[in-house]
Amino acid sequence: MIDPATVPDRSDVVRETVPPSAFGVLAQPLTVWERAWDNGALRKTVLLILLASGWELYSRWLNNPLMVPTFSATLEALWEGIDTGGLLGRAAFSVRVLLMGYASGIALAALLTAFAVSSRVGTDLLETLTSMFNPLPAIALLPLALLWFGLGTPSLMFVMVHSVLWPVALNTHSGFTAVSKTLRMVGQNCGLSGLRYVCRILIPAAFPSILTGLKIGWAFAWRTLIAAELVFGVSSGQGGLGWFIYENKNMLEIPSVFAGLFTVILIGLAVENLVFRNIESRTVRRWGMQS
Repeated sequence: MIDPATVPDRSDVVRETVPPSAFGVLAQPLTVWERAWDNGALRKTVLLILLASGWELYSRWLNNPLMVPTFSATLEALWEGIDTGGLLGRAAFSVRVLLMGYASGIALAALLTAFAVSSRVGTDLLETLTSMFNPLPAIALLPLALLWFGLGTPSLMFVMVHSVLWPVALNTHSGFTAVSKTLRMVGQNCGLSGLRYVCRILIPAAFPSILTGLKIGWAFAWRTLIAAELVFGVSSGQGGLGWFIYENKNMLEIPSVFAGLFTVILIGLAVENLVFRNIESRTVRRWGMQS
């Protein structure tokens, strides 16, 4: 028989302090270069600087200001246009017309998509119209716009509505049809119907496709507006960025032409990064639909 006095005292829990060096390196701090490389805004800024430097070097090597002015000369023309107020006024005119045409196109796309979602005839109508008119370039409708609406803002809005309507309606309808049956049944089981069902189930589930359609519609509308203004963008002594580019081209003010193009690019970058990027981060990224 074992004597209890001879059995060593063993505790149930053994606590032994282990120095941190025994675990090795768990997390190595990032270097300055690695932190900079992880910053997307900094990477894009570096790329823009490299592109501007390449533009400057190539234009100096070409040495033909009537073909490609230097980047510095373009910046000077841009600053002169901003300082005199002419370029800002043209940009404001273009943005105002763009917003009117873009909003009208989105409204018509929403009505057409709602009709397509609610009935089979609407789906057939949307598919038929998009097959017919989506491949049709908006610039091809300029002669008809001139005949129907005359010279001015209504003609510009007509071609922009054509540019926005079909991609937005097609992407929105595709997003609605891609919503899973399980999610649809969840909404129905919760007693949702009509507008509440669309707003709480269909639109959030299809929002990545809707946002893609809005981006495509915005890009199409912006470039269509500039192209249309190059042809008939003046009305009552006013005109937008396209007309600004056209006028300076006729006067051989090539740095001002590039300044107008540069303004178009800057507005496009601002809308993409300040508007759509924020919408994306607050919706689909927060909801876990995109990484």
